[in-house]
Amino acid sequence: MNFRVPYLVSILFIALLLGACSSTPIQQVSPTETIVNQSEDAATEARFSQNLNQLITQIAQTQGIPQASLESGFSDAKTIPSIRKLVLPPSGTFKKNWVAYRKRFIEPVRIKAGKAFWEQNQAFLTKVEQESGVPAEVIVSIIGIETIYGRQTGSFRVKDVLSTLAFSYPDTPNKASREQLFKDQLQELILMCWTEGGGSLPANNSKQGLNQTRFNACLNQNSSYAGAIGLPQFMPSSIRSFAVDGDGDGHIDLKQSPKDAIASVANFMRKHGWQPGMPIYFPVQEGAISEARALADGEPQLKYSVQELIAKGILTKEQGDLQVGGVEPQSKALIVDLPYPDKDGNDQVRYVVGLNNFLTIVQYNRSYFYAQSVAEFAEALGYKNQSVVPVSSTKAKPEVKSGDAVKSKPKKTAGKKKQKQT
Repeated sequence: MNFRVPYLVSILFIALLLGACSSTPIQQVSPTETIVNQSEDAATEARFSQNLNQLITQIAQTQGIPQASLESGFSDAKTIPSIRKLVLPPSGTFKKNWVAYRKRFIEPVRIKAGKAFWEQNQAFLTKVEQESGVPAEVIVSIIGIETIYGRQTGSFRVKDVLSTLAFSYPDTPNKASREQLFKDQLQELILMCWTEGGGSLPANNSKQGLNQTRFNACLNQNSSYAGAIGLPQFMPSSIRSFAVDGDGDGHIDLKQSPKDAIASVANFMRKHGWQPGMPIYFPVQEGAISEARALADGEPQLKYSVQELIAKGILTKEQGDLQVGGVEPQSKALIVDLPYPDKDGNDQVRYVVGLNNFLTIVQYNRSYFYAQSVAEFAEALGYKNQSVVPVSSTKAKPEVKSGDAVKSKPKKTAGKKKQKQT
């Protein structure tokens, strides 16, 4: 998940956290993963403990949570040196490679797993799609790219990850802002686990109802190297803000409940501006590459109208999918650049026109590569990437085209139902 946007290169890895995130069990089962714990020298650990204790004291005071409960939960917290290497930005000689990135995620294993996941959750995906307007293919695509439906959810204790990055982030120009971001996520984790353990907020200096064992288990759950959790790889702040109880059991479990993960991804997308019935992107006309290059400034903002892009030859009217209720001339877009080296090592760039829904995916993971992979994975699973034209008459139900947000099941291919691809 690396962001193609030039001025955001430095926040490449941190951006993974902001998506719902950048964090899912396989179908019905989450694999058991070994929790990785590493420690450094005594002096480093002493500084780490001091800083962590200061934050715990602050949270206890501001949230009215008994400090002893927090100290109990973090009594064995450790730094993880390898995490600092994992979040470092790429070296100056690193070349972004869209072709290699796409190949990593849009491949047979994920596609096959996506089809199986869709079949097992078909009825619920249809229900969520009808209610949220987010296509089932897109939901399945995101979960597949994030964790292959729970096969890769991370093997680090989340409290250690967030503590390490909050108090021992590598020396980079944005070190201070990154550490603050992780301090915020660490606080979100504590509040999330406090309520998950049965505690109330505000706590009013009481641990009434709290199950300390459940609280500690929540802090110790596994995550990615960036602190993202579960099938959809949500950061703690996204879990608190966007995760929902999809299976209706009164508990949100993004690790073991596919329904909770599906509903939470859809809710995240809806809350971040997903427009039902609108496509994600359009290809750029081959004869207008130079015009597209001039408009590709790397900024994730909808700057140009579809009509302007048609006038410049970047889109055609037919390709622009101009329809009442779908993409209209005034619909806003941006030019997305996807660089890669060719077989001779020469720099090449693929350009596409991103629409509002493209930027909604970017909010999940701030990377152009990621958003385009989600779109193409979804297309491989049957998503038509077309706007939907509603029937003008209020008597009839809206006409459902092949790209509409309502489908009963994935298409069949060679006797099997076809699903989205990354």
